[in-house]
Amino acid sequence: MQHLDPDRLVLLALAEEAADPQESDHLAACADCRHELRSLEHVAGLGAEAAEVRELPPPPESVWAGIQADLARAAAPVAAPRRPSLLGARLRAGDGSRDPGVPATGERRRRWLAPVLAAAAAAVVAVAGTTVVLRGIDRPPAAEVTARATLAPLPTAPADARGAVRVLADGELVVDVQNLPLTTGFHEVWLIDPDDTTKMLSLGNLPARPEAVLPVPPGTDLHRYRLVDVSDEAHDGDATHSGKSLLRGTLTS
Repeated sequence: MQHLDPDRLVLLALAEEAADPQESDHLAACADCRHELRSLEHVAGLGAEAAEVRELPPPPESVWAGIQADLARAAAPVAAPRRPSLLGARLRAGDGSRDPGVPATGERRRRWLAPVLAAAAAAVVAVAGTTVVLRGIDRPPAAEVTARATLAPLPTAPADARGAVRVLADGELVVDVQNLPLTTGFHEVWLIDPDDTTKMLSLGNLPARPEAVLPVPPGTDLHRYRLVDVSDEAHDGDATHSGKSLLRGTLTS
């Protein structure tokens, strides 16, 4: 079976042109052409994923060395085909067999396709690797943690309830709690002065997920308000602490 032209397969893989009915019928019947088309489409897809990347640094020399090695192997001279005998020529003319010294169409196509796929794949890998590096460079650094606290359960909470607190340098407090009891109201986070527990600041309510980020009021002295408290509050319109504390821990730098 005659194969589709390699250049035509490239255009189909890049979606530059649509396959005509005859090509569609051929692809449905020819496993070799379908395999090569899928390989080219895979490489084209990888290239499309990296199409938005701009101002990339040059890829490492090893990438170009690999491409050049593949191209050199493809360009290596092939032994000259043996001159067919008259009898052999007649036999081939009669039964359709080929001269063993002449590469079959599929072999020639594979020699053409291998270096193209290798070069394209190597280039895509280089771009993808560079993209990961650039994303790592562009990612803002994590905020510095200035204080921490481990929240332990009080008698009003289940024994397996627990939590952890991190105070970030940008003025936020990250609370991560687990196994708090269900409530018909809500859970609220407080900063309390352990030397005078009537002095406290509300940071906000915990959402229905384990971790929350709450703003610390500017100017708050965390050396004074160093006790972190999680309470069970009712929807009663009273903004003061309910007196039902579930978790507590002390901030340390």
